Parts: sequence; C-alpha cells; structure tokens
Amino acid sequence: MPTKTYTRHLTPGQWPKTLPVLTEDQERVRKAFYQLWLDELPQRYGILDRFNHNYPLRTATEGMLKTLDIGAGTGEHIHYENLKELEYTALDLRPEMGERIKAAYPTVNVVIGDIQSRLDFPDQYFDRILAIHVLEHLPDLPKALDEISRLLHPTGKFSVLIPCDPGFAYSIGRNISARRLYNRHFKGSYDWFIAAEHINRPDEIITELHKHFEISDRHYFPLIVPIIGLNLVIGLTLQHKKAVR
Repeated sequence: MPTKTYTRHLTPGQWPKTLPVLTEDQERVRKAFYQLWLDELPQRYGILDRFNHNYPLRTATEGMLKTLDIGAGTGEHIHYENLKELEYTALDLRPEMGERIKAAYPTVNVVIGDIQSRLDFPDQYFDRILAIHVLEHLPDLPKALDEISRLLHPTGKFSVLIPCDPGFAYSIGRNISARRLYNRHFKGSYDWFIAAEHINRPDEIITELHKHFEISDRHYFPLIVPIIGLNLVIGLTLQHKKAVR
C-alpha cells in the first residue's frame, strides 16, 4: 500500500470531477473498509447514526407514499421507516448491497443503478427522495440533481444529509473513529481513501442544490449552531422552487 500523503486537489464547482486513480489493491481495501464502516457506525456511534436516520423521517408525512432511497447501502435506514405505508425503492450501484437489502426487506423494490444517469421511472414519480450521505461522493453532482428534480413530484420532499467535511470538528471525529478503524485492519496511509471519497464540499453541494430546490429546513448536528466547522453533519429538507412560491 502506498504511504504517500494524498490531498484533495479537485476544483470546487467544476463538473464532472475526475476521481483519483486507485490501484487494484486500493480498490480492494476501499470496498472492504466501506463494509466495515457501515457495520461499525450503528454499533459504536449510535447518537450520530440516529440523527442520520431520524432526520429524514420528518418528510414521511401523510400522502408521501412513494419513496426513493439513493445510495441505500446495507439498507440501514430502511429499519427506521414504516414500510406498511410506503412504496419503498432502494437504489444502489453495488449488486451485493442490493442482495443484502432484498434478503432483509423482501417488500422493498431494489434497483441497481446510478442516480447520475437516467433511471427507468416516469417523471415526478416519487413523493420523497432521500440522500443520506450520498451527495458528497458524486463526481457529477449536477447531473444527479437534474435526475432527482425530474423524479420528484412537484410537491414532494427531498431529504439530504451531508458531512461537515472539511471542518474542524469533523476532522477530529474522523481521527478518533474511521481512521482508527482503518488502522486496525489495514496498513499504510488512510489519506488516499479520504481524497477518493468526500469529493464534494458542503458549500458546493448547497450551491448546486439551490439551482433546483429551496431549503425548507436546515439542522446542524450536534451543536445546532449553523457553523460548518463546529458540527459533524447537516440535515436539509428541500422542495422544488415552484412548490414554495
């Protein structure tokens, strides 16, 4: 594993972004670590995990029946939803994640696909769209938001959670959590992984969101004070601009 230091050299606001080229070994480690982190987060960092999954429930109002969960991963969020009242679709790029969701939640519609390209759903199909720690990873964020805008009903709700990365509090939190987990299981620098993962900053994500949506609710965790550097996560609830005029 390379030991050199990697830095985020991607130009803010320039799309699509070109991701760092990883070696075959780095790709293997990346996949393995991602799975470890998804399993460890709810076990060891429950307060943060509960905020990540409870915040989107604010949009689960009466009549909001058709829900799209983008980048559903292991399906952790589905546990928090009332599936008896929803037509729930879980979208992920990885077939192995889709299989895991289907095994745990047979009534969920699992779709393997990329929100950065057109999906096989009609316009305005979904009442709710959830992006829980997804938008920071997307190299073509504007294209993804174009597709989300197309899929969301004119009166629908879009629920987003993004990390406050880069930020002072987030850096400290990462060093005592994810970095330690990585160092327990893998050799070499963790910096290359960071550079390849959170490629979009909170400010540029919010700038792109404003091109399609209005923010109707914004919540910072854990301090509530609206300063990115002092918090770990931002929760956003959005609607089409025309819906709030």
